[in-house]
Amino acid sequence: MKFGIVIFPGKTLQDLANSYRKRYDPHYSLIPPHITLKAPFEANEDEAKTLANKLEDISKRFSPLHIHIPKFSSFHPVNNVIYFKVEPSTEMTDLHEAIDALGYGEATEYSFVPHITLGQRLSDDEHSDVFGSLKMQKMNHDEYVDRFHLLYQLENGSWTVFETFRLGKE
Repeated sequence: MKFGIVIFPGKTLQDLANSYRKRYDPHYSLIPPHITLKAPFEANEDEAKTLANKLEDISKRFSPLHIHIPKFSSFHPVNNVIYFKVEPSTEMTDLHEAIDALGYGEATEYSFVPHITLGQRLSDDEHSDVFGSLKMQKMNHDEYVDRFHLLYQLENGSWTVFETFRLGKE
């Protein structure tokens, strides 16, 4: 089974992200807007239960996370992905690194760049048009998140929550 670890932002930000995703992200119907803490990896159910126990321990070491989104951004020219840029914080980076250190899945292909994908698999022209328009818009969003989620992928390709972990220092 495929698993992944994500943060879901609040409803207001999810609604805003989805207003773009339904047009520009072919994964719109498969998973809600999210910040990926650990990219998809293979594990069986027993491994997932062991991982869940470890994630529970990790969650107790971290306070709720502040999310600040200052602008729209893009991974172009590496790929034509448009996203909400999540300002990296020490706490979020430390959480990502603690999860990554558990050793599940492959080593991360890219540096950790917290973001919420709005569009992907766009042609060069479509990317240029859409991103050109979005980067002129003002974006300044702040919120706190107090949980992250271990997800698993269903047979139809959609993702659902396996377990939720509340952030809160003991």
